[in-house]
Amino acid sequence: MTKKAGMETWKRKRKLEYLEQKEYRYYIFCEGEKTEPNYFKGFKTHIESNPIYKNLVLIEIEPCGAETMSVLSQAEEYVKKNKLKEGQIWCIYDKDSFPSRRFNGVYERIVSLNKQDGPIQYHAAWSNECIEFWFILHFSYYTSNNNREEYIKYLNKQFVQRKLSKYTKNMDNIFDILLEYGNPKLAIKYAKKIITDNQNKTPAMITPGTKVYELVEELAKFLPDEKKKRFQ
Repeated sequence: MTKKAGMETWKRKRKLEYLEQKEYRYYIFCEGEKTEPNYFKGFKTHIESNPIYKNLVLIEIEPCGAETMSVLSQAEEYVKKNKLKEGQIWCIYDKDSFPSRRFNGVYERIVSLNKQDGPIQYHAAWSNECIEFWFILHFSYYTSNNNREEYIKYLNKQFVQRKLSKYTKNMDNIFDILLEYGNPKLAIKYAKKIITDNQNKTPAMITPGTKVYELVEELAKFLPDEKKKRFQ
């Protein structure tokens, strides 16, 4: 065995040992390369600062730079390549202008994958039309079916009212801004109500709507107490 091959084997062994120490494992695949990853990195940072859970929770965030079904495809490939044996696989993706059949197709594929009833479970944390709708719910119960540009205008208004700089995509500190100036607990409540009011509809038909709150509730359980209270 060459020295390089030996080093790669050692690295894989160390990573496997590291994973096996973690009781809770979340693999988050984001359609966007910055906005969504930056938001969930906020959870990761604060959870890793919590002495109670930092050694028990694994959060891996993968920016995909791809649309709808491609996000799920990359997640499935990651599971195979890394020979994952257990964990939660979360796909974060937007409707935007993509065809409804592709948007709904991700959820349908995930339902099919989970019928295998194995230790790997897939989840669809979609937003229709975009992740900014989830951000808006931190400030008000908003049900107008608008496009991304209108949502960003609304967020700008909310930010300016609180003497913040305007909202822009790819903000590094979006998690902390929403935590401090928004209301995560109400955002979860509002998002749930919209989904409940639209029962039996496909994701593409729920306009607007989001299921990002499902992953948020999962991760919030591991935050330090003073931050966890903002979600519960």
